Amino acid sequence: MPIYALYALLFADSGLSDASISVLLTIWSLTAVVFEVPSGALADRFSRRSCLVASGVLQALGHAAWVVFPSFWGFAAGFVLWGLGGTLQSGSFEALLYDGLAANGDEDQYGRLNARVDTIELIAQVPVAVIATVLFSFGGYELAGWVSVVVLLASSVIALRFPEPERGEDDEEELGYLDTLKTGLRASVPIKRAVLAVALVYAIDAFEEYFTLLAQDWHVPTVWVPMATIGVPLLGAAGASLAGRLPFRGWVLFASGLLLLVAAWLAVPFAIVLLGLCYGLYRFVLVHVETELQHRISSDARATITSVAAIGSEFVAFAIYGLWVLGSAFAVAVMILVVALVVRRQ
Repeated sequence: MPIYALYALLFADSGLSDASISVLLTIWSLTAVVFEVPSGALADRFSRRSCLVASGVLQALGHAAWVVFPSFWGFAAGFVLWGLGGTLQSGSFEALLYDGLAANGDEDQYGRLNARVDTIELIAQVPVAVIATVLFSFGGYELAGWVSVVVLLASSVIALRFPEPERGEDDEEELGYLDTLKTGLRASVPIKRAVLAVALVYAIDAFEEYFTLLAQDWHVPTVWVPMATIGVPLLGAAGASLAGRLPFRGWVLFASGLLLLVAAWLAVPFAIVLLGLCYGLYRFVLVHVETELQHRISSDARATITSVAAIGSEFVAFAIYGLWVLGSAFAVAVMILVVALVVRRQ
C-alpha cells in the first residue's frame, strides 16, 4: 500500500498534532481490542480464507475514506475500517498457513516459512516506498491513496485462490461460534507464557507507525521520507530471514532497544541506519516468539488463540502511543528494554 509510507505525514500535513495522531492510532487499536478475538473465532468456526477476502475489502474502504474525507473524523473512520479488516486477517492467516502445512505433515517447517513470509512482506516495502515517492510527486496523497485501494481489492481477489484444508466435520457440528470462542480462550491459559511473549513483542511493532515522523523530525524533507526510510524494512527483512536459520538469543531484543536510544540521541538523518538495525533485531525476535506460539497450540481453535495474543499486543500498543506523546523515541526505547527483560525470563 503506497499510502502506508505516507499516511502519518498525511495526518501531520492535514494539521493534526502528535497527540491527535496518537489518538487516531489508539482508535485503531481499540477497534482491534473489540473485534480481535471474535474475528479469530469466526475464522475457526467458518472460513479463514473468507476472512482474508473480507479483510482486503474493509481495508480498501478505510483508505478510500482517508482520501474522500481528509479530516480527523475521516481518518478515524478509515482506521475503524482498517482495524476491522486487520482483525479478520490476524490469526486467520497464521492458522491457514500452519494447518495447511500440518495437513501434509510439514508443521515443523512453519518457523522457516513464517520467516520467509515476513521477509517478503518487508522487502515488498522497498519498491512500494519508491512507488509512493513517485505517486506523491505526481498526484500527492490522493493518488497514493487510490492506488492503495486498488492494491487491497486485488489482495482480496488473490485470497480467493488460497487453498484451505478441510477441518473435521464432527468438530464443526459440535461447536458453534460462541463455543469456538470459549474453547480458544480456555486453550490459551496452559500456554499463557507463549501468548504473553507474542503480545509483548508484537506490540512493539506499533512504533513502526512513527518511522516517517521520526525521519521528518531528523531533518529529512517530506518528499524524500519514503526513500530515506527504505533501508528500515530491508534490515527488518534481514532479521526475519535470519530468524529462520539461527536460534533465539535473549540479548537480541535488548540490543534493539539500545540502538534506538542512540538513534534518538543523535536525531540526524544518519540515525535512520541505527533505526533500521534496531528494527532488524526486533523482527528476528518477533519471528521466533510467533513460531514458538504456533508450535505450542494443540487446539483446533488456532486462529482464536493467535487472536488472544494479538489483542494483548493491542493493549500494550496503547503504551507505545502514549510514550510517543510523552517522550518520543527515547521512551519507546526504554519500553523495549523492559519487554526484553520480561521476554528473556519466559
